[in-house]
Amino acid sequence: MGVRLSFKQLECLVAVADAGSITAAAVACGISQAGVSLALTDLERRLGVQLLIRQRAKGVKLTAAGVRVVASARRLIEEAEDLQASAAAMDHEISGTLALGCYTSLAPFFIPPVLDEFAQRHPGLDVHVLEGAAEELITALRDGRCEVALLYADDGDDSLHMVPVRTSRPYLILAADHPLAAQPEVRLADIAHEPLIMFDVPSARNAVRMLEGAGLTARVRHMSPNIEVVRGLVARGVGYSVLVQRWPADVSFEGRPIASRTIADPTAEREVVLAWLDGVRLTRRARTLVDFCRTELKSPSPEP
Repeated sequence: MGVRLSFKQLECLVAVADAGSITAAAVACGISQAGVSLALTDLERRLGVQLLIRQRAKGVKLTAAGVRVVASARRLIEEAEDLQASAAAMDHEISGTLALGCYTSLAPFFIPPVLDEFAQRHPGLDVHVLEGAAEELITALRDGRCEVALLYADDGDDSLHMVPVRTSRPYLILAADHPLAAQPEVRLADIAHEPLIMFDVPSARNAVRMLEGAGLTARVRHMSPNIEVVRGLVARGVGYSVLVQRWPADVSFEGRPIASRTIADPTAEREVVLAWLDGVRLTRRARTLVDFCRTELKSPSPEP
C-alpha cells in the first residue's frame, strides 16, 4: 500500500517553510498550533525522513530533505490548484495564483505590462512577483517559490528550460550636448578615454569586459545599482554609460536630455528568457503568461 499524504499536511509544511514558525503557520492555515504540529509529525512519519529542526524560541528550520520536499509540495499544490481552476473555468477563463520571478533590472520593462495588460485579460488570475538577482530567482525556481522567471539567458544553466522573449544589444548613453552625440553610431575607441558611469548590476557589468575585448581600458568614475543615478550623472555630462535594455524616454530623473547611440563595434546580443525547471510541467496559468510575453513583449515599447 502506498504512502498516504494529505494536501493539508503539504500546505502546513509549505506554510511553516514560508513563515519560519509553527505559530505563524497555524495562523496562515487557519488551524491550531497543535494541529500543525500533528500534521507535520505524521507527514515525517509517513515519508520516513526528518523535515524540520525544531529550535526552542527560534522557530523551525528545514533539513536538507525538508527543502526538497517543500519544493515538491509547492509543485503538487500548484498542480492541484491548476486542476481545480481548469475544471471550474468557463470558456477560456484563467484563475488562481501565479508566482513570477523577474530579474531586478528587467522589472521596469516587463512587470508593468504583466500586472496591467495581462492582468486585465485574466481578471481571475492573481500574479505574485518576486524581484531579485539571477541567483535568487534560480533558487526560487528550485524551491518552488516561483513557477517561471524572467532573466537573461546567460544567467541560466542546464537545470532550466528557457524560451526566448526578447533580444537586445548594448548601447551607449551620453549627455545630449556631448560632441559624439551628433553621430548616429559611436566607436568604443572614441569614448573609452572618458569616465564610465557603470550600472552596477551583473547584466550591465560586461561594459568593462566589452572595452577590454576591444583592447581598451575602462575608466570607471562611479558605480551605482540605481539606474536613475547612472542616467542622471550621464545627463549632467559626468561620464558615459553602457546599457542593455532601451529606456523608453531619453530624459533623466531631473528632466535633463540624454542621447542614446548605437555602438559601432560588434557587440553580442543579450537574450531575455522565461525560465522554469527542466522537466517541470507548467500549469495552464504559467503557459498563458509565457504566450503573452512571447507575443506581446518581444519588442520594447516604441521610443518617443
